[in-house]
Amino acid sequence: MWLPSYATPSERFLRILVVLFAVTVMLFLIAPLFIIVPLSFSQDPFFTLPVREYSLRWYADLFGNPRWMEAIFNSAVAAVLTTVLATTLGTLAALGIARPDFPARRVVMALLISPMIVPIVIVAVGSYLFFGQFGLTNTRAGLVFAHTALATPFVVITVTATLSTYDTNLTRAAHSLGASGLSAFFRVTLPNILPGVISGAIFAFATSFDEVVVALFMTAAEQRTLPVQMFSGIRDQINPTIMAAATMLLALSIGLFAALALLAKKAAR
Repeated sequence: MWLPSYATPSERFLRILVVLFAVTVMLFLIAPLFIIVPLSFSQDPFFTLPVREYSLRWYADLFGNPRWMEAIFNSAVAAVLTTVLATTLGTLAALGIARPDFPARRVVMALLISPMIVPIVIVAVGSYLFFGQFGLTNTRAGLVFAHTALATPFVVITVTATLSTYDTNLTRAAHSLGASGLSAFFRVTLPNILPGVISGAIFAFATSFDEVVVALFMTAAEQRTLPVQMFSGIRDQINPTIMAAATMLLALSIGLFAALALLAKKAAR
């Protein structure tokens, strides 16, 4: 029980106030997100509340329109490729930073997570100018590389946090028993830090799939992602199909959050 029987009346009242305040803050944060859900099921061609008639009209338009389906496909492909690259690079970087003899650890860590701190517009302009020198603008490869730079810091942070609780004596024991460095990593180290790696991969996927500013700079019409398609729909014409796409993204985010929660619970055990 969150209110034990031995609590005094003042303690009970204080805890009730804390819970009410937490619920109020939660509603303040998530209410604007979930207001799009009923709008996505509206029959009206405009954003109107309350919904007068419910329909799957806009979901049919979302999954029946080649332009929207192409945008979903582009987002999924870019997110998967970004996840693979960011997870690989971030895990390797975290393994290096976690070594006790690694020089200038704090400086390197600050540089690695700088894409999370720098305003996204600066990252987008820098990516456009940098990758443009190699002819990678308006290409899927350029978008994946730019998203990898954004997603890798999340992998570095999660894997580094997992490595902080990892017993390095396990790796030493594997080496003493004749295992090579690669064999010790895949058989001993990786299974123990796998929850952190998977968590970083989930963050990387979400970062790429939901990102819009860098994608606006790096993609042409053929590589347009779902967030870019939604942004264009809001700018050009108000189409309630955007609400259906936003609801799908919201459901994806909730699913990823649930996966992270399960991983955290498994790691705690």
